Amino acid sequence: MPSSSKQTKYIIVSGGVISGIGKGIIASSTGLLLKTLGLTVTSIKIDPYLNIDAGTLSPLDHGEVFVLDDGGEVDLDLGNYERYLNVTLTRDNNITTGKIYREVIDKERRGDYLGKTVQVVPHITNGIQDWVERVASVPTSENGRVPDVCIVELGGTVGDIESAPFIEAMRQFQFRVGHDNFCLIHVSLVPVVGAVGEQKTKPTQASVRDLRGLGLSPDILACRSAIPFEEGIREKLSMFCQVSPKQVFSVHDCESLYHVPILLRQQGMIDVLTERLKLDNLTYTAEMRSEGDTLWAQWREFARRRARDLDQTTIAIVGKYTYLTDSYISVVKALEHAALNVNRKIKINWVEASDLEESSMHKDPLKYHEAWQHMCGADGILVPGGFGERGVEGKILAAKWAREHKIPYLGICLGMQVAVIEFARNICGITDAHSAEFRESCVNPAIIFMPEIDKTTMGGTMRLGSRPTKFQDTEFSRNSVMRKLYGNVDEVHERHRHRYEVNPEMVKELESNGLHFVGRDADTGERMEILELDNHPYFVAAQYHPEYLTRPLAPSPMFLGLLLAASGQLQGYLSGEDVSQDIVDTKLKL
Repeated sequence: MPSSSKQTKYIIVSGGVISGIGKGIIASSTGLLLKTLGLTVTSIKIDPYLNIDAGTLSPLDHGEVFVLDDGGEVDLDLGNYERYLNVTLTRDNNITTGKIYREVIDKERRGDYLGKTVQVVPHITNGIQDWVERVASVPTSENGRVPDVCIVELGGTVGDIESAPFIEAMRQFQFRVGHDNFCLIHVSLVPVVGAVGEQKTKPTQASVRDLRGLGLSPDILACRSAIPFEEGIREKLSMFCQVSPKQVFSVHDCESLYHVPILLRQQGMIDVLTERLKLDNLTYTAEMRSEGDTLWAQWREFARRRARDLDQTTIAIVGKYTYLTDSYISVVKALEHAALNVNRKIKINWVEASDLEESSMHKDPLKYHEAWQHMCGADGILVPGGFGERGVEGKILAAKWAREHKIPYLGICLGMQVAVIEFARNICGITDAHSAEFRESCVNPAIIFMPEIDKTTMGGTMRLGSRPTKFQDTEFSRNSVMRKLYGNVDEVHERHRHRYEVNPEMVKELESNGLHFVGRDADTGERMEILELDNHPYFVAAQYHPEYLTRPLAPSPMFLGLLLAASGQLQGYLSGEDVSQDIVDTKLKL
C-alpha cells in the first residue's frame, strides 16, 4: 500500500465565468475515478465567505446545510464528496474565510507572531496552506489509510475579491508541494448561442487568462456545455488556453450526474492524471486494485440503471424551501439511491407547504388546488426538516392526509414533529397541541425546547452530529418495520440537527393511541428518535436526518422503506424477496 511518508498528491478544482458551474460534481467525479485505481482519496471544500460555517445560512440563499458526524455544519458539496467517495469527513474539511481569519487572529492575540505585522501575505496565505496540508493527511476512509490524493475545491469564481487570498495561497502551494504533486483543473463554460447553436470559447479563454494572470496555469480544462464539443472546439481551446488537446474535456449535459465519471473516463481523464501526477510511481496491492475494479463495475451498473426505462414512483416532498431544490439535495439523492436499488425511477412532486393551507385557497386558489393535486396524486409523502413557522400548518395537513388515507409517509426532523402534533390534535383530542418553537405560551406543547440548548447564540448550538439511537425492547419495536429495515440491530448511529424535541410528558398518551416511539436516544432513553404508526402501510418518522448517510450503493433504510412501500414492494422485501434483481451486489458499499 502507498506509504504514509510519501507526499500527498493535490488536485485543485477552480471555476470560471459563472458560479454554480458544477465544480463539486467535477471534483467528486475525479475523486471517484482515482478510487477506481485503488487509491485512497479525501476532499476539502474552500468557501470564501466570512461565515465560520454554513449553519446560519438560509437554504434559499446557499442551498442545503450538510451535517457531518462531528457536528460540523458545512457546504452541500461535502455531501457530494461523502456520497461519491464513501468517506467520513470532518468540519475541518470545509475551510471558510471566517475560520482562517479567526485562527490567525487568535494566534496574533496569543503573541505567536512575535510582534510582527500580521498581513494577508504571508500569514493568511500560510494559514490556508497549513490547514490544507494538515487535513489532507487525516484518514477519512473505512480502510484507515492515509490519503494518497486530496481534492481541493476552490469555491466562488476566479476574479472574485473574496477568493483572492485562496488563489494566492494555491499559487504558493504549488511550489511548496512540488510540480509532480499539484494539478489544477479549471471548470469553465462553453455556452451555446445563436439560432444555429454555435459553441463559443471566448468566456473560457478570458477565464483562463484571468487565472494565469493570478499565477496559476490550468493543467486540465473541464468545459461545461449543453452539447458535446463541435468539431474544432477542443483544438481551439487547446491553442488559446495553452493546454494540449487531450487535457481539454467536454463535460456536456448527460443522462444523470452519475454518468459524469463515465464521461470523464471515456475521454481519458485517468490517463491524464496518471501522467501529470506520476501516479504509476505509487505502489498498489492486488487487494487495492481489486477494490477499485469492483467499485467501477458497481458504479457503471448503477449509472446504467439510472438510464433505463424503469417503472415510475412518485413522491411528494412537502417543504418550505421548494423554490430552490438544492435546499433538499441530500433528500433528493437519498430518494434516487433508494429508487434505483428497488428498480424504480423516482419522480418528485414539489409541494410548497404553505400552499396547502386554507389561507392559500383565498389568496391564490390556483396554487392551492395544484398543491393538493400534486400531493394527493403521489405514491408517497415526505416532509423534510425546516425552521420557522411558515408552512407548518401545511405540513401538519400533509401528515394528516397520509395517516388518514394510508399513504406511505416519511417525516424528517420537523417532519416528525408535525406528525406528532397532528396525531395529538386529531387522535388524542389535544386540540391545542403545538410546538413551543412556534407558540411559546402553548398550554399543551407536543414539541419542546431542549433544556441544554443555548437560546441566545445561534451558530453551532443545536444538537448536532452523529448520535446513537437505541431500539426499544418492546413487542411492537422488536417487530417494527423500521427495525427490520435497519437489519434488526439494537442501535443505529445517525446525524442530528435540531433544537426542539418531542415532549416526553406526552409520550405515554401518544403510544397508548397507536403512535409508537420504537427508537429513543441511547444515552437517556428520554428523547424520541424514531416513530412508527400502528395499522398503517408505512408511516414512520425520525428526529435525525437519515439522508445525510445515504450512498448510491447503500441507500438509507428509511428512504428504502418509503420507496418499497410506495411501489408496493415492502412486504415482499421484508419477507425476503429480491427487489433488485440485476444490480451488481448492492450490499457492498463503495
